[in-house]
Order: sequence, then structure tokens, then C-alpha cells
Amino acid sequence: MNKTVNKLEALIQKGLKYILQSSELELTQKSSPEKWSKKEVLGHLIDSGINNLQRFTEIQYENKPYKIRNYKQDKLVKANDYQNAESKEIANFWFAINTRIMCLISQQTEETLNYKIEIDDSNTSDLRFLIQDYVNHLEHHLNQILE
Repeated sequence: MNKTVNKLEALIQKGLKYILQSSELELTQKSSPEKWSKKEVLGHLIDSGINNLQRFTEIQYENKPYKIRNYKQDKLVKANDYQNAESKEIANFWFAINTRIMCLISQQTEETLNYKIEIDDSNTSDLRFLIQDYVNHLEHHLNQILE
């Protein structure tokens, strides 16, 4: 899990530096009206962080297998109006939630990493997969922001 923690830490640092140095125009520009701006992608990563921090925490004490509850990505981005939020505020929030996630991941043991999760009616996995999937998801969207 150390490799995953180190990857997350590097992504957080790289993303925060880029976002804080970017212009408002660059962050809010959209390639088309139905696509997210870089700022909205960052907002999506905040929502993902919130939901996954809850998952990573609840799995510690809930009955196993832990059932993953989905969330409505587009509706959350719209409801939080990330497009019109102050860039520094959402960048700092994204940094803070991922720093907390990094601390939580660092505390996991082989036993907790093997806690079972139910992704849907036909797919199960474990906390290790969920954590690695989260970091890979963050990397994917961060690469969209850095383009």
C-alpha cells in the first residue's frame, strides 16, 4: 500500500500546483456545453473524495461485505456549482480531503485491506481494490485537468 500512498501524494502535489497556477479562464473553459470544465472535473474529484472517504471509513466497522452505494456524479457537480466556485477554495478542499484519505490509507493493515466489498449484485472485491481504484480514478481525471 506504500506505493499507492506515494502515488496519491505525488498526484495531489502535482494537481494542486497546476490548479493554483492556472488562470480562471483556463479552469472554466469548456470544449462543449455538455462537457465539464477543468474546474468541474476538480469538483467531481472532490465529490469522489467525499464518497470514498466515507466508504474507506465505514468499511472499518460496518458488516461485511460492505455494500458500495453509488452517487450521481453529474447532479453533484451541478448542485455544488463548482464552475462558479472560487478556484483556490475548491483546490484547497480537494487537497485537504485527499490528504485525509492518504492518512486513512496509510493506517490500513493486511487484515483491513482484505475486508470484502460488494460493488453490485454480481461483483465483489476488497478494500485494497477500492483504494487502488480510487487513486487510478483520480489520476485519470487529473490527467484531463493537466491537458
